[in-house]
Amino acid sequence: MEPLIIRNRKITAEDLPVIQAVVNEHWDKGRTHISRELCKHWNWVQPSGRLKDMACRELLLTLYRKGLIKYPPAKCGSHNVSKPAVMIHVDQTPINCTLKELGPVRVEMVRYTEHEPLYNSLVDQFHYLGYSQIVGNHLKYMAFAGDVPLACIGWGSAAWAVKSREQFIGWPKPVKNERLHYIANNTRYLILPWVTVKCLASRVLALNIKRISEDWHKMYHFPLYLLETFVEQDRFKGTCYQASNWILVGETKGTSKKGHKHLKHDKIKDVYVYPLHKHFKKLLIGDGISQAV
Repeated sequence: MEPLIIRNRKITAEDLPVIQAVVNEHWDKGRTHISRELCKHWNWVQPSGRLKDMACRELLLTLYRKGLIKYPPAKCGSHNVSKPAVMIHVDQTPINCTLKELGPVRVEMVRYTEHEPLYNSLVDQFHYLGYSQIVGNHLKYMAFAGDVPLACIGWGSAAWAVKSREQFIGWPKPVKNERLHYIANNTRYLILPWVTVKCLASRVLALNIKRISEDWHKMYHFPLYLLETFVEQDRFKGTCYQASNWILVGETKGTSKKGHKHLKHDKIKDVYVYPLHKHFKKLLIGDGISQAV
């Protein structure tokens, strides 16, 4: 067979007996256990040291669908089913004032804290995309004035392929594949709908930007050098990103990836990036500069 590239890993005919042996040895323990054992066998890990479990599951499923390996059926009650957010009601008294009148605003990282269920609930109720469980590296933030919630911001792993971003960085594909984890994607941004405070969105974003690389490093043991976000042209203007000095580098093609297929949806998005280090391009290319938070 011709070599296959699946999730940036080369699979040859010589690999198949090894993979099948691991599958057979752990057949009765299910797909999740098998993928973890194969990751351990290959030492296939993220920069943080965590197993590339989800990537391995996709690899195994791809080989199975191509008829190249035997694979046990999925067990009932899969843990991959997204759990709905628990509804939490909050005071929705309108807040309409100036930033000065609002008083001090703080941004907290809320993942694994008592505020995480509140974040999930607010995003599910009031963000147009709703809430969904995130696979992979991610952080969640909330902005408060005193104890009053104002906004929610979510960050996840960078998009796999964005032509304008790659051109802006000067990224050859092999280098991108190795260093993509140094970028985080702003997946959710919600100013609560009863909050009307001019310049609040850019203020909250700026406060979040100041701390995200350090928080990411604490959680995943490596820093961030660049942030990215995608703004639907038909829905938003990207004003808060522009006010926070994000750089518009291009637009998307209006397609999205589902499994191994690219589906056309005609939702063109502007691509914005924000450097977190003055030498971000050299750091992302791996040009010998010392890596620092």
